[in-house]
Amino acid sequence: MITTAGILLGIAFFVATLSGNVISDAMSKREVVVTTIDVQTEGVSAQQIWLIVMSLIVVVVGIANSMLMAVTERFREIGTMKCLGALNRFVVELFLLESGFQGLSGALMGSLIGFISIMLLSLKDYGLDLFRGFPEYILHVLMYMGIACLLGMILAVLGAAGPAYRAAQLPPADAMRVEI
Repeated sequence: MITTAGILLGIAFFVATLSGNVISDAMSKREVVVTTIDVQTEGVSAQQIWLIVMSLIVVVVGIANSMLMAVTERFREIGTMKCLGALNRFVVELFLLESGFQGLSGALMGSLIGFISIMLLSLKDYGLDLFRGFPEYILHVLMYMGIACLLGMILAVLGAAGPAYRAAQLPPADAMRVEI
């Protein structure tokens, strides 16, 4: 749950930031009167890029931490699998697949939450004119959502790679002796 929630929040921020800029640019081209915010027409600012990168780094660290905890809690299970003949590669693949699916599910939910939240905020700012400009920006937003889903899955796998390798290196007898 921690892995999925971390990815959900990081990807929601990613999609909301990039989609918000695309929507602002599209609406400013339509010459809509904006009363509550200043429209930024040059795209994503350096500060926004910095915030996105930092949030995604925090997500990777959180994933690594939660996967390390999962490895620690499953020492006996890993030992049992290795005693039954599981290869190191199988153990690594098991943890990487688990984190990849968690990353994908968290990224899907996060991209939807990010898109819905930025649409609600933009609806407040632009009113119903937001839906008239929908065809102008929807392809860009869908592209960002697809990139976000792929990025969430990649980040989850990268964060889990170290703990998965550590789990695979456990000697079976030592893993079976661990008291939890």
